[in-house]
Amino acid sequence: MKRLYAIILLFIVFFSSCSKKTQPTSTAKTTENAMVKKRKVVTTIPKVIIVNDNVAKRSVDGRYYYDLQGHRYWRNNRDGKYYLFHKSMFDDEDFKSPVKQ
Repeated sequence: MKRLYAIILLFIVFFSSCSKKTQPTSTAKTTENAMVKKRKVVTTIPKVIIVNDNVAKRSVDGRYYYDLQGHRYWRNNRDGKYYLFHKSMFDDEDFKSPVKQ
């Protein structure tokens, strides 16, 4: 009889322990997120590149440009290098169209 009670008790303990569900609290989730730090990959974008004019494209007004990683570089007529686009290029004579209009 004692053996039967022990077996029944063992089944009760076994089934009751398997039916328990634990849910993490919100504070546990925030501490887990705080512990895991994501590293952001930073790629540097060069300000000046040197490109052969054969691989560069021509715009409608005759200026050379080259696209690299989503950034547009325009050719400087004085030194032949390609510079990352910025607003001051509109006023600079070195970046003007070689075709006179």
